[in-house]
Amino acid sequence: MNGRLLGKKFSSFQIIIAGFLAVILMGTLLLALPVSSVSGEWTPVEDALFTAVSAVCVTGLVVRDTAAYWSAFGQTVILVLIQIGGLGIVTVTAFIATLSGRKISLLQRNMLQESLSAHQIGGIVKMTSFIFKVAFILELLGALTMLPVFCTEYGTSGIWMAVFHSVSAFCNAGFDIMGDRTGAFSSLTHFSDRPGIIIPVCLLVISGGIGFLTWDDIAENRFHLKKYRMQSKVILSVTAALIIVPATIFFFCDFSACELKNRIWLSLFQAVTPRTAGFNTADLTKMSGTGHMLMIVLMLIGGSPGSTAGGMKTTTFAVLLANADAVIRRRKSPQLFSRRIEEHIIKSAATLLIMYVFLTFTGAFIISVTDKLPFELCIFETSSAIGTVGLSLGITGSVSLISRLVLIGLMFLGRVGGLTVMFAAVSSTGVEVSQRPLERINVG
Repeated sequence: MNGRLLGKKFSSFQIIIAGFLAVILMGTLLLALPVSSVSGEWTPVEDALFTAVSAVCVTGLVVRDTAAYWSAFGQTVILVLIQIGGLGIVTVTAFIATLSGRKISLLQRNMLQESLSAHQIGGIVKMTSFIFKVAFILELLGALTMLPVFCTEYGTSGIWMAVFHSVSAFCNAGFDIMGDRTGAFSSLTHFSDRPGIIIPVCLLVISGGIGFLTWDDIAENRFHLKKYRMQSKVILSVTAALIIVPATIFFFCDFSACELKNRIWLSLFQAVTPRTAGFNTADLTKMSGTGHMLMIVLMLIGGSPGSTAGGMKTTTFAVLLANADAVIRRRKSPQLFSRRIEEHIIKSAATLLIMYVFLTFTGAFIISVTDKLPFELCIFETSSAIGTVGLSLGITGSVSLISRLVLIGLMFLGRVGGLTVMFAAVSSTGVEVSQRPLERINVG
C-alpha cells in the first residue's frame, strides 16, 4: 500500500477504513457460501454481511445463532475475522509483511501509529511483534484454563470451544458457540456460577480491553507503577473503577434474590462484559431499568485506546471528568496524575461524546420508528452496536433491513473510531495561522 490509486493520494485514515471494508467484503462472501452453514444452503447476503461486520468490528450482535447456524468452516471464518478485527487490519498486515522480510514504508508506519493510538512513530514496527506475542500468550493461557471445564462437559469438542471463546473474549468480540447445546443465543448463562469459565473470560476481556500500549508499560516497568506513562495510569485506574462500582450496584440492585456465591459471579461478570465483550451470564431482559441504564453507560465508554475494544474509550471518559473538575475548581487546565492535559485532547473528547450520544439516539430513533419498537429497547441495541459490545435485549434478529443497516453502520464506526471516520471524511486544509475576533458567550 503506497497510499495512491490512479494518481490520487489517500490519507492513512482513509486507507485504514478501506482495509476494514475489504476484510468485511471477503468475510461476507465466505460466510454466504453453502459450506459455511450447517444446512449447506446459501446464506442471505444481508445475514452474511451483518455477521461479517459484527465479527470484524468485534461486536457480537448476531442475527443467526453462531453454533446452531454456522458450520465448522463458518465458525472458523468468524474466528479469523474476530482475530483480524481485534488486533487491527493494519497491525496484521504489517506483521505479515515483517515476517516476509518486506520493508515497512513511512506511510505504513504512520498508519500503524494511528491504528494503535501510539504517541510516537519510533519503534512502532517492533510493537506489532509485541502485540502478537501478547495476544498469542494470553489467548493460549485462556484456552488452557477453560479446557478442563469444556472437555468435561462436551468431550473432545471442548478443545474447539475453549479456543473459540478464548479468542472471542480477548478480542472483546462476545461471539459464543453454546447455542446448539444450551439454547439459541444463550451465551454463557449455563456457566453463570462456574469460576473455571467466568474468571478466565473476565480476565481475557480486561486484558484485551486495557490496550497493548498499557501492556508494553507493564512489560517494561513491572510493578514500578510510578514509572508508568500517565495514560497507562489513567487506563488502569478507570478500568478498576468501572468494574468495582458497577459490580457493587448490580450486586445490590439486580441479583439480590440469588445465592451469595452466584450473586457475586453474576455481578462481577455483568460489570466486566459491557465494556465491550458482549457475553452474558444472566437473562438481560429480566434485569431492572437501572441495570439497563448502567450497562448503556458502560457500553458507550468501552475499552481503552489501542486495544481490542471499542466505545468512546476510558481515557475519553477520564478527560471529560478531569475537564469538569477543572471547571468546578476554576483551574486553568484539566489535570490527571499531576499532568496537564492538552487543549486539543479535551476538544477531541468532547467531540467524541457528542458524536456517540447523537448517533446512538438517532439510530435508536430510526429503529424505533421503522420497526415500531419501544425506544428503551432500541437505545440499548444501538449503544451495544456503537460500543462494539454485542449485548442485546433480543430484538436484533427480528428488526427490518433498514434497522440492520443502521446497526451495521454503528458497529463499523464504533470499531474504526469516530475520529478516524471524521478525519477520513473531512480533508485537512492545513494549519490555521489566523484567528477570528474573540467574543464571549455564556453557558450553563
